[in-house]
Amino acid sequence: MTLERLSAVTVATGDLDASVRFYEALGFQRHYVHEDFASFTLNGVYLNLAYRKGYQNFGNWGRVIFYVDDVDAMYNRCIQEGLSPDTRPRDAEWHERYFHITDPSGHELSFAKPL
Repeated sequence: MTLERLSAVTVATGDLDASVRFYEALGFQRHYVHEDFASFTLNGVYLNLAYRKGYQNFGNWGRVIFYVDDVDAMYNRCIQEGLSPDTRPRDAEWHERYFHITDPSGHELSFAKPL
């Protein structure tokens, strides 16, 4: 048995509409949206949003990291779309340029590029 690749990551949200708008503003490509579930595709991997009535941000759950070709351009896109990244882009000691942003449900995302 061999682990081959990641298929999808699914996160919970208490406000599906706000989350869909957030991910579309980041440039994620909508695959499917229904009343309680949304799916976005990224090179054959899916990021899913599952509506959970009463869901609250529990904080410090972890982070999903996405590689992009230009971290600063992604950061600028966030600003242009009216989003508020948690950090500014910086070069890290582990040889990546990155920044963090939190989605409407409290899920932390990192956009990075190896240096």
